[in-house]
This record gives sequence, structure tokens and C-alpha cells, in this order.
Amino acid sequence: MRIVLFISGFISLGLAIIGIVLPLLPTTPFLLLSAFCFAKSSEKFHRWLLNHRYFGEVILKWESKRAISRKTKMQAMVMIVLTVVLSMVLNVPTAILMVQLFVLTIVSLFVLSRKED
Repeated sequence: MRIVLFISGFISLGLAIIGIVLPLLPTTPFLLLSAFCFAKSSEKFHRWLLNHRYFGEVILKWESKRAISRKTKMQAMVMIVLTVVLSMVLNVPTAILMVQLFVLTIVSLFVLSRKED
């Protein structure tokens, strides 16, 4: 099971990194999943994530307080709105736009319902 979690940690970290530039793919949930997987499978990589220059702060706040900073919430909301606007400008098919709206609404509800640090 440890090897499955270890591999899952890298997959979710890869998806988190892709999510930085791909609007529909959320970064933070995959980053937190990666931290969880590494916490259960590799102390070395878990520590690396916690000390990471860009990812560490988000993970530490989540692990210690189950909180998302106001700055991170605002960044997430801006990206969500930009994703929808860009999809409309690019005339994305209605079915895809509806899926985006559904997924992004759920992500928004999750992010906004978390306490702030």
C-alpha cells in the first residue's frame, strides 16, 4: 500500500503543477492530496513539500488549521472567473461550459467554506 501512496503522491503533485497553468484543473486539492500521500508513504518527500518555497505554506496551513488564506481564496476565485470568461470568449461548446460551471461551482463552494488563517 505504501508504494501505491508514494506513486499517487507524485501523480497528484504532477496534476497540481499542471493545474497552475491549466484553468479547469484545480491546483490546491491535488497539492493537498500529494501531501497526504507522501505523509503516509515517504517522510522525505512530505518534508520536501512542507519546506517547498511555493507549496509549503499552503500545505502547512491546511495541515495545522484546516485553513486557506484569504490571498489563496482570492487567487482561486479570480482564476475561476477568468476560466469561465475565457471559455465564453473562445466560444467553448455549451456542454463543456456546463461541466466547467458545475466543477468550478463545487470547487468555489469548498474553497469559500474553509476558514481563513
